[in-house]
Amino acid sequence: MTVTLVQMALYAGALVILWVTPGPVFVALTARALTGGFASAWPLAVGVTIGDVVWPLVAIFGLTAMVGDHAALMGILRWVAAAIFLVMGAGLLAHAGRPIGTDGRLTRPGRWAGFSAGVAAILGNPKAILFYMGVLPGFFDLTRVTGPDIVAICGLSMAIPLAGNLVMAATVARLRARLTSPAVLWRVNLVAGGLLVAVGAAIAVL
Repeated sequence: MTVTLVQMALYAGALVILWVTPGPVFVALTARALTGGFASAWPLAVGVTIGDVVWPLVAIFGLTAMVGDHAALMGILRWVAAAIFLVMGAGLLAHAGRPIGTDGRLTRPGRWAGFSAGVAAILGNPKAILFYMGVLPGFFDLTRVTGPDIVAICGLSMAIPLAGNLVMAATVARLRARLTSPAVLWRVNLVAGGLLVAVGAAIAVL
């Protein structure tokens, strides 16, 4: 292996920060846990791991070089990501008191529905795309990584978000009787919407 334990530890810390930053996966996981409990949410968490393996592989096997050679493309991706977060946050704030429906695309019952929603949420997640395309090369020299390095990077990219998502799903599921009351749901949506707007603004400014 060419990567060091220090590099892996720093990368693990970045993955934790990525996980705690609200995004589409946060919204989808919370919605399914509130409407169907842990049994409804864990397939989504497993589906998310597909993207958590795909995006590092895409970065490692060449797309990073393309983005690095076209600064304008990276700038466009940044503004698109900022706009998506701002729109999502504004939507939550505007409809903070609206109850979560059980027949929505994110909350449709069934394990396959949850799994496919998780895959869609992570593959279309601008936060994940920007992280793996723009940040991953800062931790590792992707021109020198070996097979074991790739396995270690992908394993860490998958394990940390999966563990966090499962813990969050279990926690929300246990508290859903309280969290689904109109007053609490309104406050949760306000906080989540505010965080999404803040993230979008930070992406646009930084």
